[in-house]
Amino acid sequence: MSASYLARGITEEATFELFPRRLPPRRDWLLAAGLGPTLELLRELRFGERELEYLRSLDMFNEDFLAYLEQFRFTGDVEAIPEGTIAYANEPLLRVTAPLIEAQLVETILLNQINFQTMIATKAARVVLAAGGGAPGAGDCVVDFSPRRDHGADAAMKVARSAAVAGCGGTSNVAAAMRYGLRPVGTMAHSYVLAFDTEPHAFRCFIESFPDHSTLLVDTYDPLDGVRNAIDAAGDAGVTLVGVRLDSGDLLTLSRDTRRLLDQAGMAETRITASGDLEEGRIAELVAAGAPIDLWGVGTELGTSRDSPVVNGVYKLVARRQDGEWEGVWKRSADKATVPGAKQVFRTYVDGQMRGDVIAAADEQLDGVPLLVPAMRVGDLTLEESLDEIRERAAAELTALPEDLRRPEPAPEPYPVTYSERLQRLVARSGT
Repeated sequence: MSASYLARGITEEATFELFPRRLPPRRDWLLAAGLGPTLELLRELRFGERELEYLRSLDMFNEDFLAYLEQFRFTGDVEAIPEGTIAYANEPLLRVTAPLIEAQLVETILLNQINFQTMIATKAARVVLAAGGGAPGAGDCVVDFSPRRDHGADAAMKVARSAAVAGCGGTSNVAAAMRYGLRPVGTMAHSYVLAFDTEPHAFRCFIESFPDHSTLLVDTYDPLDGVRNAIDAAGDAGVTLVGVRLDSGDLLTLSRDTRRLLDQAGMAETRITASGDLEEGRIAELVAAGAPIDLWGVGTELGTSRDSPVVNGVYKLVARRQDGEWEGVWKRSADKATVPGAKQVFRTYVDGQMRGDVIAAADEQLDGVPLLVPAMRVGDLTLEESLDEIRERAAAELTALPEDLRRPEPAPEPYPVTYSERLQRLVARSGT
């Protein structure tokens, strides 16, 4: 497409928007994520010698186009909903205005980055809300345990960052902890226990190696015997046992019995970690039942969003400049029609709670808070935020969610999102 544009001199500016057509199954909202790393990719995007030689070998592209790619730099503007912001169907997560070829070439990388990281941040936020009994303040007790099941090493890095955006308090991915300044959290595996003749021997050796950082996995054999062995090993070593981890079985009963044994041994400060195919529904049930679990290690469900593994974000041309004048364009096919023109989203709040969004034309001024902000200008970053700033925004957004939307189960009524009167008239005239 880009080679054809160049050959025909179609190089004027165009505007594309990236938005979810509809919310994924079992999702009442999305938590936007991935913008920061994506903007860095746009800024650094280049075609090197190897790429150019490969394209030349395909015998499809002329030298004029390859010369264009050799000098390629992204010089466009980006408006975006900042990371850590709640978003809904049809709302632009970002808007690109750039020479048409540039805006076209970045389509796949934008969709790849934003869709995946938003999916993971949304899942992680649901887990954080469940651990807090519907409030977002319990994020520090949720840990990303997912790298072993993530779809590749690159995905594991993105999962750790996206989970942190949502408020998770640590990760077992040490490389991600180093890169993003997260808290590294680890315990031991069953294989460590099985590498020794007995469980007590394994526990004593681990405590000797890490006297101040020992969380012992107690369910390789019998869980409660494992708790007793952990208590004895810590007592013999004269150290305070940091924690024990339960990875299977009836977590409600086991956590209660474990807490009782620890308290009887004078280990009231020893924490109980739970793991093992946990997700927001099960966590919410355990929290509601009063399970004395201090830390939730969430792996497969977080890193793959198994119950809803796709954010169906699309990237569509909505406006183009011809002969110096802008005109809206739109797709009209059944079930995939789009709304023409660049857009903004205005959100209203009542008593600190989200009450409704209006999708409007970008040049409209409506009541409410405009969500899209400048993120890049002429290829340079204008929005650079720390992970701490993004996490603070996400916590505030989750607090501002209507109560019905904070629960794991679908809300009885969807959050109200409408189009402005101007866009409604435009859609009516277009027949879409």
